[in-house]
Amino acid sequence: MAPRMRSPKHVAPAWQGLVGGDPVPWLLDSTEPAARWVALTALLGCESDEPAVQSAHREVVTDSATRELIGRLPDWTAGDKVSGHNSPAFAPNLLNLLADMGVGPGDFGEIERLLDVMMAHQEESGRFPSYGAIPGGEEPAWGALLCDNHAVLEVLVRFGRAEDVRVRGGLERMAADLTDTAQGRAWPCLPHSTMGWRGPGRKNDFCPMVTLQALRTFARLAPAARPAGLLDVARVALRAWRVRGTEKPYQFGHGRQFKTVKWPATWYSAYAELDALGRYPELWRNGAAREDTHALAEIAGCLIAYNLTPDGTVTPRSTYRGFESYSFGQKKQRSPLATALLLAVLHRLDDLAPGVVGVNVLKLASSKGGAGIAVPPPDLAK
Repeated sequence: MAPRMRSPKHVAPAWQGLVGGDPVPWLLDSTEPAARWVALTALLGCESDEPAVQSAHREVVTDSATRELIGRLPDWTAGDKVSGHNSPAFAPNLLNLLADMGVGPGDFGEIERLLDVMMAHQEESGRFPSYGAIPGGEEPAWGALLCDNHAVLEVLVRFGRAEDVRVRGGLERMAADLTDTAQGRAWPCLPHSTMGWRGPGRKNDFCPMVTLQALRTFARLAPAARPAGLLDVARVALRAWRVRGTEKPYQFGHGRQFKTVKWPATWYSAYAELDALGRYPELWRNGAAREDTHALAEIAGCLIAYNLTPDGTVTPRSTYRGFESYSFGQKKQRSPLATALLLAVLHRLDDLAPGVVGVNVLKLASSKGGAGIAVPPPDLAK
């Protein structure tokens, strides 16, 4: 049974003043157990041992929607026949979605077996590969781009494998791959470990996606287990937004598609940017650079304007096919889970609420190659 009352610890957070309403009671009454679990843990700050959280977790595990996603997990050894790393069918993306919904270590044997297979294919370099065809490859093969390695490492950490010696080695390798790029210290696109192929773009540029993946992964570890200099890396990731009018990372724009979440969220976007950078509050606290604080506020303002309706909920505007039976996979009704996940990202940025209020998304400059003024969200385009 869904909880009908808020946690007594609840104090109206700063984000509530930005979104035009308080969706928390609606989330707690939702028929989606995952939305309730996110609301309780990420919005109300309830601990995992509290009865309401334990109840929501049990319902997440037994929910038919969760089990249907478990059934989509691929046989990692047989090749992951997906169109790209942004595909929601890519195994690490499915695992991240399940973790976002409240699935944890030991909840499903299918997940544990998949993680075992992922760990068994670690390269001598310490990176974790995937098996499949790549451009220029005649036959599918094992090999790693950083968007393989980082994606696999993130889910291994999320599902409780961080202390395994192989995962520790992978994290050390990920830290060693951090380098000086044309934009600053960050992660680049490195060649495929078997085929030698790498993604398009200049080889000395940073890759926005693998950089965010690494920042998210290290943020899930204790501070003492993280490499030095991550705050500078986060600033490089944020710089891509600040200079969007004159520089554009190849295949990573900052226009309307960046601002509008495509559910389930798998790739580079305002949501992904804030989900990663919001885990580094030093970006806006303790005398942080004003330009960084202002850029974060602008992205948060866009996330709100392009995704939330006036009552503070999310009715998805962009979705991947194949999730029509999920609230986040259709565009006709409010989605409790998408709402809870987006508000959880904003909640980490509560300190920035006064700055977000002052953002006028209609006056923001567009990305390089655009018309000069950003395309407005549908609600403001009239």
